[in-house]
Amino acid sequence: MENVTVTERAARRIGEILGKEAPGAMLRVSVEGGGCSGFQYKFDVEKTQEPDDIVIQRDGAVVLIDQVSLGFLTGAQIDFVDDLIGAAFKIENPNATAACGCGTSFTI
Repeated sequence: MENVTVTERAARRIGEILGKEAPGAMLRVSVEGGGCSGFQYKFDVEKTQEPDDIVIQRDGAVVLIDQVSLGFLTGAQIDFVDDLIGAAFKIENPNATAACGCGTSFTI
């Protein structure tokens, strides 16, 4: 899986989200230009898997990552945090040299 991991908490939450979607739904995690630090993470529910996607399955959760985004996410961990300031997916990315305060934007 190119060392991208999904924590148990993230898999549980992804499973809950996908369970409310039509059968066959998957969560796509991608990286795109933008955000306050140069790149930002994007999360989309999709029904189509591309031939070169990396597929991560854990506890009923299915995560897709395209090859371009994978270059930015190698070694990353996808987690889900639910604390006093809110609930959100959080990506611990060893490739990021800086991140914004909201945690959705980063610099390499």
